[in-house]
Amino acid sequence: MWLKPEEVLLKNALKLWVQERSNQYFVLQRRRGYGEEGGGGLAGLLVGTLDAVLDSTSKVAPFRILHQTPDSQVYWSIACGSSREEITEHWNWLEHNVMNTLSVFDSNEDITSFVQGKIRGLIAEEGKSSFVKEEDPEKFREGLMKFEKCFGLPEQEKLVTYYSCSYWKGRVPCQGWLYLSTNFLSFYSFLLGAEIKLIISWDEISKLEKTSNVILTESIHVCSRGEDHYFSMFLHISETFLLMEQLANYAVRRLFDKETFENDLVLHDPLQITKRGLESRAHSEQFSSFFRLPKEETLKEVHECFLWVPFSHYNTHGKMCISENYICFASQDGSLCSVIIPIREVTGVEKADPANRGVSISTRGKTAFRFTEVRDFEQLVAKLRMKCNATSSPQHILNTEVTASSTSDSPKDVDAGPSKMGQRDNSKTVITEALMTVYHPQDAENLDSKMLKEKMKEQSWNILFVERGHGVSMFRTKKTRDLVVRGIPEALRGELWLLFSGAVNDMASNPGYYTELVEKSLGTCTLATDEIERDLRRSLPEHPAFQSDTGISALRRVLTAYAYRNPQIGYCQAMNILTSVLLLYAKEEEAFWLLVAVCERMLPDYFNRRIIGALVDQAVFEELIRVHLPQLTDHMTDMTFFSSVSLSWFLTLFISVLPIESAVNVVDCFFYDGIKAVLQLGLAVLEYNMEKLLTCKDDAEAVTVLNRFFDSVTNKDSPLPPAVQQGSNLSHTKSDHPNVDITDLIRESNELRVVSQDVKFSLSDLDELYELFKKEHFLSCYWNVHSPVLQHHDASLPYLEQYRIDCQQFRVLWHLLSPWSHCANRDSLALWTFRLMDESSDCLINFKQFACVLDTMYNGSFTDKLKLLFKLHIPPAFTEVESLSPSKGGDLSKEELIHFSQLSVSDIGDSLESDSSKSSPEKGKGRVDIQAYLKQWQDELLKKEENIKDLPRMNQSQFIQFSKTLYNLFHGDPEEELLYRAIAVVTSLLLKMEEVGRRLQVPTSAVKGPVATMEVPAEIPRPGQEKSSAEQTEGSGTQSLRGSHEWSFAFEQILASLLNEPALVRFFEKPHDIKVKIESAKNLQLKARTRM
Repeated sequence: MWLKPEEVLLKNALKLWVQERSNQYFVLQRRRGYGEEGGGGLAGLLVGTLDAVLDSTSKVAPFRILHQTPDSQVYWSIACGSSREEITEHWNWLEHNVMNTLSVFDSNEDITSFVQGKIRGLIAEEGKSSFVKEEDPEKFREGLMKFEKCFGLPEQEKLVTYYSCSYWKGRVPCQGWLYLSTNFLSFYSFLLGAEIKLIISWDEISKLEKTSNVILTESIHVCSRGEDHYFSMFLHISETFLLMEQLANYAVRRLFDKETFENDLVLHDPLQITKRGLESRAHSEQFSSFFRLPKEETLKEVHECFLWVPFSHYNTHGKMCISENYICFASQDGSLCSVIIPIREVTGVEKADPANRGVSISTRGKTAFRFTEVRDFEQLVAKLRMKCNATSSPQHILNTEVTASSTSDSPKDVDAGPSKMGQRDNSKTVITEALMTVYHPQDAENLDSKMLKEKMKEQSWNILFVERGHGVSMFRTKKTRDLVVRGIPEALRGELWLLFSGAVNDMASNPGYYTELVEKSLGTCTLATDEIERDLRRSLPEHPAFQSDTGISALRRVLTAYAYRNPQIGYCQAMNILTSVLLLYAKEEEAFWLLVAVCERMLPDYFNRRIIGALVDQAVFEELIRVHLPQLTDHMTDMTFFSSVSLSWFLTLFISVLPIESAVNVVDCFFYDGIKAVLQLGLAVLEYNMEKLLTCKDDAEAVTVLNRFFDSVTNKDSPLPPAVQQGSNLSHTKSDHPNVDITDLIRESNELRVVSQDVKFSLSDLDELYELFKKEHFLSCYWNVHSPVLQHHDASLPYLEQYRIDCQQFRVLWHLLSPWSHCANRDSLALWTFRLMDESSDCLINFKQFACVLDTMYNGSFTDKLKLLFKLHIPPAFTEVESLSPSKGGDLSKEELIHFSQLSVSDIGDSLESDSSKSSPEKGKGRVDIQAYLKQWQDELLKKEENIKDLPRMNQSQFIQFSKTLYNLFHGDPEEELLYRAIAVVTSLLLKMEEVGRRLQVPTSAVKGPVATMEVPAEIPRPGQEKSSAEQTEGSGTQSLRGSHEWSFAFEQILASLLNEPALVRFFEKPHDIKVKIESAKNLQLKARTRM
């Protein structure tokens, strides 16, 4: 193989190479140890090891040719070969075609230039088609040569890429090279005569995952035919794993879906499969899947930037992703904010703020999105303007902003359908109204309690639309998801399903497509249409909409049109059940596009003859059961039971097993979260029935337990009439099983995930914290049967909110887990923290509140930690604390702690109760005022996220206590002296600033002398002197300011002053490891309770 000419210092290579031939201009060398008896002895073994481990040209082949010129010490490598025959062929070509020409040149420089040019020309000609798409063609050619030499695979096998890594054989790592080709994963290592050669076919791999343990920090685990293989020491392990995952997926697709695979022009031709191409394809698939975009969209550009969030008044950091037809943004700072902007909706692109490299994008919905800190923002603006101009043709100009008051025909048009059933071509009239609006119209005048709640839900969504936008380009945040979990209102369900599934984009891009399909498909006779006709009457037969011609005809048209559109799927059982529910809440054309989104994007490979997608997700479900429900796994002798039971859960999204009024809530979550919503709910169902399943003796008994559970699931907020609800008739007959509300079940299924989204703790740490929290709860109940925790226990609450602790129990956990527990006034801090979290004023807190405040202490930024300390020293958290036993110092007795935690709580509760009794629309007699209900609901939902400007100012006594706390926190720190000096400077500066501000507002005589009295001395007291000096300062300050204007500080003033002191910033940004605290807490929890 010809090589790109590179310099070689021959004198450094004499011990590794043996010269076999030479002439005036060229030298042919053989690698030492190759072709010799015994491998060339120790030197040959060492050379072979170097070849296998090092990334150099010498590793490639055992033969090479060097170019030399007389009287020169510089040599150039120009060719290499894996066999003597190959290198001899190159040598002979040089002698016949180049040697005679070189004698013409006068200088050695001309000879070298000619040889290099000739070799480069040969390489260019040789690699015109083979390596032009590789990132580094020369290096890739070398890797390919060694790959072919080591493994002897067929010539058609295409090498994709290769990586240097270690393969673990037992406990010994073997350094070598991992080769990824279209059909095989291969590894080669040669260390001191020990050769390791591994070839694994992609379709034989049963498990592929990234793992880590004590020995291997990060490794890739491959399981094939029952054998485990571990690869580690990758330079870019995520990139390697992504490519391995793709190649394994393609191998499986080739086996099970050969027709689709062959229709893919890139995957079907191995020469088109390159590392760069696979990476680009993977990123595009992730992009379209995350934002629910059409599969044809390919990711073109990614820009790291900030997006201005107007309703929260801050910039969220994330990535802007651009494809042919969409501009999307997803945050990466934990705010869970995402935006999708179709280019068809864009009306203008401008440079917003050149100083901050800003880009402003305006849409038809009169919304402007402002991105800042965009690299190359001027080029981006120019590109986006070109895209907008290209898509402004008439066929693209249509408004896709779906609204609740979208145009719909009168019910007369719906009933204009045919009356003759059984004829496949009986109607081509597409209904333009959701069936639920026809068969269950809402009575706006006579509202019962359920309809009242439904109106409240609608109002909450309308408020969200006002804040975050309405339609395709709305801001999607954590609040959006919380509302989805509660259940989408009946009137908005179809619209929001379209938005969250991405079906709205398909429908907007293909106007008139469905009507054409209906005309073409109705009247056709295929195997699919026969199966559709057979199943039409089995689709929600208890619902009135499918007991009439209208519903049956619409269902026939949608299913037949889809079978005509996608003959590879055609029709599969379960599609009729899913489509029936879609037709209840969406118009006919919308239901068709929702079905397209489900079958082709959200649940790929589910609805075909082999249901491969469902089987894969069932395998994932089984693995989740093994991890999260090990007791159930140990009890069940055969895990296939879960597969057989859960197949209908996955194929019908629980519609076939749950009452319709409960199942639609599951569909809500599915369209927002995807298949993981179904997986989470499946785990919650099994966990809920764990005790009963563990007592079952066979599969039939377990199936009966689950069926009875599903019959007991209700939706207490559903406004559907009893005639439509499936669960209403069963609640009386199945009284032996308590009813379970679907909203609670869904909330419990992802409650831990919701908590984990609010905090930065890992799930394992969160689990450990929860166990400690729950243990503290049960310990208090064991020792005190009259505990307020037991008296206030509410079993209807979600699992993670049922367990609550009081102030005394919180103090125990604070001492064990808080990074600030070394503070001298730690009991006061624990008390104030508890009061801050006790928002309901019932002297109890739940785990979510507990985890969030701990997360701020461990993972919060400098600003977050300082804000927490600030809030602890202002009402309602702050209260003057003084122990009745001065000998205890800052420690408080249990009675004192409970007394201070309840201080002012009862008064506040009484006033709140009296206010609520006055304002609540339920109180009093007479007609219920719905406007009062909606206003109260709106007031609750309009509570905005906290802004630092909204924090009240801190008065003088609170500030003095705040300063004391900081002194106590710094005690014992390695930078204690620096920290004391810094806080003294900050305190003095703040007081001077406040004095200057007051002098500008009030006469001079009124404020004479306070600064001199309050100024902190430059000589910082030692820890033993802190208390007395602080008390003197407090006393003198109070006396001097009595009768004059009180001073106070805003949080921004304190924050700005502290930011100027590097020692303070370092202290609060110092990382703390909670794992150490957790392990210690496990051992000391009981002792700590006894001690307190």
